[in-house]
Amino acid sequence: MRDEEITLPQVVESFAGKKIAVIGDLMMDAYIWGTARRISPEAPVPVVETEEESWCLGGAGNVMRNIVTLGGNASAYGVLGDDADSAIVREMLAGYGIDHSMVLADSSRRTTRKQRVLAGGQQLLRIDYEDTKPLAEDFRLALQARLMDDIENRRVDAIIFEDYAKGVLSHDLVQTLVNAARANGIITALDPKPGNLHAVKGITVMKPNRQEAFALAGRKFSPPDCPVTEDAALREVADIISAEWQVEQLLISLAAQGMALFREGEDPVVIPTHAREVFDVSGAGDTVIGTYTLALAAGADPISAAVTANYAAGVVVGKVGTVAVTKEELLEALAEDFGKDEC
Repeated sequence: MRDEEITLPQVVESFAGKKIAVIGDLMMDAYIWGTARRISPEAPVPVVETEEESWCLGGAGNVMRNIVTLGGNASAYGVLGDDADSAIVREMLAGYGIDHSMVLADSSRRTTRKQRVLAGGQQLLRIDYEDTKPLAEDFRLALQARLMDDIENRRVDAIIFEDYAKGVLSHDLVQTLVNAARANGIITALDPKPGNLHAVKGITVMKPNRQEAFALAGRKFSPPDCPVTEDAALREVADIISAEWQVEQLLISLAAQGMALFREGEDPVVIPTHAREVFDVSGAGDTVIGTYTLALAAGADPISAAVTANYAAGVVVGKVGTVAVTKEELLEALAEDFGKDEC
């Protein structure tokens, strides 16, 4: 399953210095941590006694965070509001060393914030603050012009389009950038939101989960079938997406079943999950797309990239909250299964 000339640890070590541009919906993941000991007399809901509040990068920002903690370089392209939350997001981006010179401020929008309330390690409630209207033309053109310049001058090794349908990404914007990237030999990756973008042609890799894949293909959702290699419904969906989007590599995450990699002219490859324990799947998809893209940029073949990304996801789902995986954690996870001299 692994490239004969480069081992998985070598792939991870080669993340260093790879330049990944991430364009899409930036947001803040906010948490209220507390204890629930009683039920409210006002309604049948728990009363949470607040003990701590915390914030971290969410959405496209979490992809960037994973890229940086794995040793790569990330640059941010997106839009925030002109509010207190935007200042916190910018401070966090700067703290990770992420170039945010092309994160624009739009006073007509709120910075997206997902506010979670947790007690006893369990999420009780999420409140979303967001505006999802399409990005104004002047903002779209500014982002496109800067990224086109970076593409044409080969300042990036790969581009990730992170779509949460909050208004930043449009079909024309993504297709224009994908066309330019292909012409310059630059990897493109899309984490899609069904119903937001029409079929963009020629992306290097797409990474939907099973439910998203069925929605993208316009098919009624079908529960998993075992084994994955005999899941006819999944194979049909993969064929539809691959044909309509003309995607080179389709990586579908399958929760407890791991993930499946589909490529034209090749048999599907199933990569079993490597999670030891699952506490929280928040942000796992961000980890997968960031790690997979880094691995391709580092010279890994698609199967090795998928295996590496699967191990990275296994690390983050073992933690509570939206977290990133570090290079050291990923190398340790690989060593546990393969042995330090066999990866």
